[in-house]
Amino acid sequence: MSRIVLASGNAGKVREINKLLSDHGIEVVPQTEFDVPEAVEDGLTFVENALKKARHAAKLTGLPAIADDSGIEVDALDKRPGIYSARYSGEGATDAKNNKKMLDELKDVAEENRGARYWCVMVYLENENDPTPIITQGTLEGRIMTAPQGEGGFGYDPIFWLPEQQCAAAELSMEEKNKISHRAIALNALAEKLINK
Repeated sequence: MSRIVLASGNAGKVREINKLLSDHGIEVVPQTEFDVPEAVEDGLTFVENALKKARHAAKLTGLPAIADDSGIEVDALDKRPGIYSARYSGEGATDAKNNKKMLDELKDVAEENRGARYWCVMVYLENENDPTPIITQGTLEGRIMTAPQGEGGFGYDPIFWLPEQQCAAAELSMEEKNKISHRAIALNALAEKLINK
């Protein structure tokens, strides 16, 4: 069994990745098992931030590493908040504050101009100096609603409308979300490349 460190302590992400890779002799362990502190995310793109996190985890553990960076971009906001999605509403940002700020900024924007998408970039590094990282990405298209709806999910899910499913992302079951999410798309692509490496 080969081991890969995940540059995150998120138990849900670890479970999801292990589900895809465990049949192929790969075990993914969270960086928290090695007391790895969070990396500084000061890149200007999702790719840069994911690379920084993976390099940081690989350096401190000596293991190959996987990292992801994700966020939402809104057409009417010139693709903001992007890499700043988690801290969009400033110091002490919460999901509720971020959603409120976005709804306030879009209050005068017509429904047809509220297009948005979730992005996820995943990176795999063999070691901290790997010059050829494996990089995959996934997107989930939707639009920003005028009010929150649904109890599930996190982040912008309560205000993110999915036209194909005819519901907010926060109204999907975890199983449904894991099939169509930006993270699932990027992760499945990464798993395929790792398995065929």
